[in-house]
Amino acid sequence: MKVAVAFDHRGVHLRDAVFEALAGHEVVDLGTDTDAVRIDYPDKAREIGEAILGGEAERGVLVCGSGVGAAVAACKLPGIRAAICHDAYSAHQGVEHDKMNVLCLGSEVVGPSLAMDLIRTFLAANFTPEERYVRRLEKIEAMERGAVAGSR
Repeated sequence: MKVAVAFDHRGVHLRDAVFEALAGHEVVDLGTDTDAVRIDYPDKAREIGEAILGGEAERGVLVCGSGVGAAVAACKLPGIRAAICHDAYSAHQGVEHDKMNVLCLGSEVVGPSLAMDLIRTFLAANFTPEERYVRRLEKIEAMERGAVAGSR
């Protein structure tokens, strides 16, 4: 699987663990690789979203200090379904039920071992196309279209 990864200056502290978990996958590295310069997480969220929407990657892993800002920013892009996950259940259920395509992690919240488990779980999961999940996804997509069009 092609997986885009991006880190802000705080998220970079999980960089080695993320790459270790992605062994065997094709990685699209959107940086950064140092905490020497402040990197704004919305910029990385946009980059990872554009990589997925543009077909350069199938899924993404986005890491900031808490994971919260990354998830908030990434979800502003229509077609990106990002969530912060700190447990394995959410990491696979988000894909299976909600077709999550970006896993957000907080480098100040999860350690390297848990981060690797979450990434592997996220990537191993597949969307379950049951009627109820498809119906809910269609409602989300309609909400995105409405937000883009400015209607309510």
